[in-house]
Amino acid sequence: MVYKFAKEFNEIKRELEKAKKVLLVAHARPDGDTIGSVFVLREFLRNSFKKNADVTCLDPFPEYFKEIFGGADFLNPTEIDVSGYDLIIGCDAVERGFEKIVSEKEKGQKIILIDHHPHLEMKKIVPDIVVSDENYSAVCEILFEFFDFHRVEISKSMATYLLTGILGDTGIFQHANTTPRVMEITAALMRKGAPLSKIIQLSFKSKRLETLKLWGRALERARINEKTGAIMSYVTKEDLEELGATSEDISSVAEILNTVSEAKFSLVLMEKDDNRIKGSLRSEWYKNVDVSEIARGLRGGGHRLASGFEIVGKLVKNEEGIVVE
Repeated sequence: MVYKFAKEFNEIKRELEKAKKVLLVAHARPDGDTIGSVFVLREFLRNSFKKNADVTCLDPFPEYFKEIFGGADFLNPTEIDVSGYDLIIGCDAVERGFEKIVSEKEKGQKIILIDHHPHLEMKKIVPDIVVSDENYSAVCEILFEFFDFHRVEISKSMATYLLTGILGDTGIFQHANTTPRVMEITAALMRKGAPLSKIIQLSFKSKRLETLKLWGRALERARINEKTGAIMSYVTKEDLEELGATSEDISSVAEILNTVSEAKFSLVLMEKDDNRIKGSLRSEWYKNVDVSEIARGLRGGGHRLASGFEIVGKLVKNEEGIVVE
């Protein structure tokens, strides 16, 4: 088999072998791919080199992933000294918060970025090694290739972490990035003991009543813009407080709205506590809309079919509907 990143895979292994203290960085608003990536690397370091690694993220560890990851958690970035690590690795959507944690590269420090999003750019950090290709379904798919290239024995927990990331970023094999190779990797991970049905149940099908109520409110507000073909909805801070829901509970609404046949893409706006608004965009190949272009226009990022952005403001309702101020 030909490995596209053979050179980088060798360089990454050398850096992991040399490193004395490793920091693994998950992106803000963490999903299954970024969490699976950082924790599978931590497990690899423990199993292969008897080294520990710290894992950090700007946002809390999602509750619905804790059983899959054995009660794992993130270190708060404010409680760590980034300058004390000689190797720092960012996994997946690194433009979402990496440079808020790693504001500058210290002398003697090495930085590795592993991503599968287009237009990977760092404003202040110059990484030493970059592995990035949007043709991969997930960073967890890239890391499977890394382990396969180095003939690493994948444990049951490592297989579980990798499959969690792949399932999340392929939408349980519903997205166009579900290639024959993805299915081959999934079969290999299941042979290693990754519990497919359990991951799906815990990650996608186990919903709190508060989540369903919030979904209902967002779906009731959905409207299609006839000019753009966008189906749009929103969630306010008051909605979250009234229903006892969290920002995690809204993550699937954009996916659900995107299933409306007459819509070209979906957009869900959600108010955050810090006077900011998060936007989630989704589309499908056959709809021929690149939502990443919309996101980049708002200083966001992502994939052609799944992107997001954050802007300053709040949602205000008037006679024309909902507007951002």
